[in-house]
Amino acid sequence: MAEHLEIGKEGEELAASYLEEKKYTILERNWRHRHREIDIIASRDDRIIIVEVKVRKSIGGERLEEHINRKKQRHLISAANAFILKRKLDQGVRFDIILLTGESGDFTIEHIEDAFSPWD
Repeated sequence: MAEHLEIGKEGEELAASYLEEKKYTILERNWRHRHREIDIIASRDDRIIIVEVKVRKSIGGERLEEHINRKKQRHLISAANAFILKRKLDQGVRFDIILLTGESGDFTIEHIEDAFSPWD
């Protein structure tokens, strides 16, 4: 279990660095509201970007979006709403997924923008 947490932490570090290289501003990491957590909250082009980071050894043919089921989507949307209300923000919101595939020290990064919407 500890190794899984270490790899997840490494994945989140890599995802944050990747986003910063792409000119995103990281607002929060591991932001919690009640029992829900958002891995990364960033902003870019006057939008709030909610990012879920997933780390996998390999992809078994599933689409990137399939890594986040409806329940997880609802939790992210709920937490995003809480963040926006708490900060009194008035910006558009986008939900992204960053998938890191491979082994520690040798990950491939895939970034899907607008992975899902609250209206799906």
